[in-house]
Amino acid sequence: MDLDLRQAIIGQVKNNTTEQLHEVIMDSVHQEEKLLPGLGVLFEIIWDHSDPTAQNQMVQTLKDNL
Repeated sequence: MDLDLRQAIIGQVKNNTTEQLHEVIMDSVHQEEKLLPGLGVLFEIIWDHSDPTAQNQMVQTLKDNL
């Protein structure tokens, strides 16, 4: 069976409200590692739709907290 993980994750949250998306993120942060790929897909969407200034800010936040 060929499963597209990105599409499966997107399909799970595609019609969620803002509050539901917030809950998905909060429920995934600092939890089991099996949830990390889902956060990665969500981050990829955020990254792809952020302007370079926002991307630089995210990278700087990451750098400052590693």
